[in-house]
Amino acid sequence: MKQLLTKATGPLLLFSILTFTSAPASADFIGWLQWLFKIEPAAEEPVEPDPTEPGDPDQYPDGLRPAIFVGNNWDGTIDVIDGDTYEVLGRINGIPDYQERMEELWANPGDHIIFLGIRQLIGEGNDQFVDDMYSTNDGELLIVSRPSFADVVALDLATGDIVWRFEVDGARSDHMALSPDGSQVAVSASTGNVVHLLNVYTGEEEAKFPTGNSPHENLYSDDGKFLYHSSIGYVFMPFDGKLLRDTTRGERKFLVYDTELGKIVKDFDIKTKLEEAGLGHLSPAIRPMAHTSDYRFFYFQLSFLHGLIEFDMETEKVTRLAELPNLIPHTPQIAYVNDSAHHGLAMSADDTKLCVAGTMSDYAAIVDRETFEYTILEDLGEKPYWAVSDRSGKNCLISWSATDQVSVISYETGEEIKRIDVGNHPQRVREGMLKIDWTSLY
Repeated sequence: MKQLLTKATGPLLLFSILTFTSAPASADFIGWLQWLFKIEPAAEEPVEPDPTEPGDPDQYPDGLRPAIFVGNNWDGTIDVIDGDTYEVLGRINGIPDYQERMEELWANPGDHIIFLGIRQLIGEGNDQFVDDMYSTNDGELLIVSRPSFADVVALDLATGDIVWRFEVDGARSDHMALSPDGSQVAVSASTGNVVHLLNVYTGEEEAKFPTGNSPHENLYSDDGKFLYHSSIGYVFMPFDGKLLRDTTRGERKFLVYDTELGKIVKDFDIKTKLEEAGLGHLSPAIRPMAHTSDYRFFYFQLSFLHGLIEFDMETEKVTRLAELPNLIPHTPQIAYVNDSAHHGLAMSADDTKLCVAGTMSDYAAIVDRETFEYTILEDLGEKPYWAVSDRSGKNCLISWSATDQVSVISYETGEEIKRIDVGNHPQRVREGMLKIDWTSLY
């Protein structure tokens, strides 16, 4: 493993060292003792996975079936769900090399300090083993970003073995995006302040570009020409008053990268754009984003905002603010998970509805794009952490990270039509492809 200590940003290193006295560290004191004295939890007895029902060759003549992959960040697994029926097909181990990676960390105390800092400052006292994942279009590989190991790996979907491994710049990997042709994956290197563009079959870096601090969300245009990117700044910093929030969070950017020219062609100053719209009190840190099918209007969730803004890419202006209910008005912002009031946003296929993960308020919302009228769905789960449309574009998938489930919600009716049990702390949910004869690997 790279010497992460020399590559991590100063703020993360500083607060990694200080976390032993932090509240999350105190809450995970047993975990710290396990680290200090090399106490590993007892291994669970391996369980032979149930055979997966193969797909119908008549229904899927090309030998591929649609699948939904759910990354369970805290236990390092990926649940595989049928893309048509929403039935669970099986599970994949995202960290088959866990022991090897941990031995590397034990051998490098500086790297281990950073590893523990990620656990306490970003992982809420937990290691982050599966942040994001995409299957290749042929169903051969699953590409997985693993924040705590600062890498991206390709897993053979037939065997579960690692085909290649790429170590990102800095100390943590984060959100990814898959190019429409399935040949390239973009991964944010949180403390390296770059986005790597990797060949999905070889893991070789084809390009990279600089970002602001804490690069985060990535999104390819349908033709693959443009990559839209946002950097969120130092969300692990404890200073949440407006003055310190503006001066301690680093560079927060919204960029457009031209994959053909290999350069950034737009660099938006969202802080100035908000001020011009009379919304200068809002944070410029863009969290998840969604867009209309013509890419003219983008919708951004922002740090600390219970709602979203609309941004017109043609006029390059913030045009509207949608305010959604804040069901925790007495909760201090320092208690928001990584500054996220909301963290999850998706658009229906017909561009009429938005699906919102109301993270801190424990709700999902279906929002009319034209009027911003909304339907709130409560009591489905806790701490929703991602939203994405299914392949039909008629339903939204919401991950409930605190209650370990995924909901399927109809855009048309605003009602939950299915709830799926998954692993520990589901975050990213991605559509993909799977061989019809695939069987569970875990």
